[in-house]
Amino acid sequence: MMGPSHALSGAAAWLAGSFALAHFGHYHQTPVELAVGTVMCAGGALIPDFDLSGRVTTNQGGATVAHTFGVFSLFIAECVEKLSLGIYDITRMRRDPRLHNGHRTFTHTLPFNIGLGIGVFELCLHFGKWAVLSVLFLTFAMALRGLFEKWAHRAGWLIVTLTAVVGTVLTYTRLHGDRGYPMLGIALGAGGIVHLLGDMLTSHGCPIGWPIPLGRHRMWKCIGVPNAIATEVGGKVETIFWRGLFAVVAVLAAVGLLVPQILDRYSMKL
Repeated sequence: MMGPSHALSGAAAWLAGSFALAHFGHYHQTPVELAVGTVMCAGGALIPDFDLSGRVTTNQGGATVAHTFGVFSLFIAECVEKLSLGIYDITRMRRDPRLHNGHRTFTHTLPFNIGLGIGVFELCLHFGKWAVLSVLFLTFAMALRGLFEKWAHRAGWLIVTLTAVVGTVLTYTRLHGDRGYPMLGIALGAGGIVHLLGDMLTSHGCPIGWPIPLGRHRMWKCIGVPNAIATEVGGKVETIFWRGLFAVVAVLAAVGLLVPQILDRYSMKL
């Protein structure tokens, strides 16, 4: 799937999951906490595509997320792509094909995304304010790039960066207390896993089972739906059906979460 679809699927997944937790697990979030989690999950749903680099010097090519900070993030994507390809080459088995780039390899595995979520969880838990601010800033910028791709492309990476800075500061001042907010790690990891599920809807699939060998002499076998029902990347099924479905789920879940809170506050004033 393309970047905007991944970001929208992350937002929809977090809102739908929060709705389920609120109604069945009685776990409630404030509107600000809900918004932060949604943005974190949307941004996290873009991170696996950091293994798709472009041409750094000309600011061309690469995944949506790789353009978040212009040539800086493109350079990072180049490094991630080479690292992923190196891990693939070291661990591949006899029947795994030789690859020329690392896209849809290491960053598209469960260990990477779960590990990233745990790492951010621990970082925010133990290092508090500055860790939270850093995570919020990076993820807000990525979410802006994914959810508002056309605007971000026209505005440029500098405006996206400044907008993320302002959003981060305003958001943090409205979060209760000086807690570590380890929930950010859960949202980030969840977004990455949602990304994998989205790519499994395409014909290429994802190496979801790595590092457990799947099939004979295959470490990096990609798992996805059959080609007959696979979603074409960038096709009408993705851009109209899936994005439309994600948008509807996100809106309905947000309404279901926020309307009761608004009504409660209104009734208390009366």
